[in-house]
Amino acid sequence: MKLYIWPGACSQAPHIVSREVGINLDIAPLDRTERRAPDGTLLSTINPKNQVPALVLDDGQVLTEVGVISQYLADRKPGNDVLPPSGTMDRYRVMEWLSFVSSELHKSFAPLFRPNTPDDYKTISKANLAQRFDWLEKVLDGKQYLTGDKFTAADAYLFVVSRWSPRVGIDLAKWPNLTAFIARVAARPKVQEALKAEGL
Repeated sequence: MKLYIWPGACSQAPHIVSREVGINLDIAPLDRTERRAPDGTLLSTINPKNQVPALVLDDGQVLTEVGVISQYLADRKPGNDVLPPSGTMDRYRVMEWLSFVSSELHKSFAPLFRPNTPDDYKTISKANLAQRFDWLEKVLDGKQYLTGDKFTAADAYLFVVSRWSPRVGIDLAKWPNLTAFIARVAARPKVQEALKAEGL
């Protein structure tokens, strides 16, 4: 399987998941300007949405979206802690968190990276993120990870997205539980492997 990524982008979350569950993927880093892989493949020919992540399966099918790819990869190795078994409440909690990070955090960061986003809108996006971080600060109080003491696919996604904060002028110092969470995830050996593989 081949995972198309931009180093440090949301595609890093399923990359981390793959390493945590022990799946060796062919990682294809894309040039951000042309969205072209080292072998010359254009992202748009793999994913018509022209976005990462895109996972090409061994049979040629393509999966997109962080939450879906993360679940697919974790399901390839049953019995892992990254994604609890299907049908359990623990599974639904992880899916709930994946959805939250996608809709409430990831999409709030997106306009902050666009040069054509009006400054007033960026201010609103930062305020929305601060509200979400306030809530996460409470959720993470006394916890190692989002659902307790086990690292899940949702933690990988939150880790990647929250690390964008300094790049858009958000100081995380006022959220010590979130800051500690980021450091805790960053110290995981498989996360270190993913970061190194992405040149970060």
